Amino acid sequence: MIQLASLNQSFQPSTTLPLTAIIDTALCVGAGGSSGSLSDKPILKRADGKLIIPASQLKGRLRHECEKIARALGWAICESPVAETMCPQRAGLTGNFQHEHYEIGDRNPDGSPRHHCLICQLFGNPSLPARLQFSDLICTEDPDNTPEVLRPGVTINRRRRTAEEKKLYFLETSPANAQLPFTGEITLLPGTPYFAQALILAGLKHIHALGGSKSAGLGWLQWESSVFKHPEINDDIWEFLAAAPSPPSGGEP
Repeated sequence: MIQLASLNQSFQPSTTLPLTAIIDTALCVGAGGSSGSLSDKPILKRADGKLIIPASQLKGRLRHECEKIARALGWAICESPVAETMCPQRAGLTGNFQHEHYEIGDRNPDGSPRHHCLICQLFGNPSLPARLQFSDLICTEDPDNTPEVLRPGVTINRRRRTAEEKKLYFLETSPANAQLPFTGEITLLPGTPYFAQALILAGLKHIHALGGSKSAGLGWLQWESSVFKHPEINDDIWEFLAAAPSPPSGGEP
């Protein structure tokens, strides 16, 4: 049944967080099976040739960092990405989610309040739509200045500690040390919890690299966005995040 009262809420203004990532090293965000390159793993590009970091990768990485921060602060968080262990099922978990801090302001068919962990309230789960929308991070540099760079590699046999025969491969990367800027945005939809921006900015601060082969030095970045300079987050929000409800006696959080 369509409720007109809920439709009106969609006209509430959204908040947009502009993002700019400066890639300090070469970047490897591959697309297996793509054509038009001599490499085994071409780098992702738009139709106009500009390099991109897909929104799905940024969202997944940011969710992971926000989960780590929330758990470190003592909040009970479900276990993504398996649906059976996420809110509201949480199979095998004995958390204290039945707490007013986890209420989302909606009710179940039986009239009881709905509870979801702080992360699912932002990023969503199979039963709750996400309140955040991510755009691709697009390189603003002219494609003529980002020529194809091939980086060779070889598969290592961990048991024999030798290189495998006929296992030479090539990765396509962006030019190394070119300080390429990638811009995009995160949109906070109407109804987003008030603690969202604080948790997002804290999570972004923990993302130091994106893409593949990060341990080999690829994809290292730094954020240069205005949202970090003047976040304008009230102290009450930080105090809320720091005051996680205590777990019940004899149970895990």
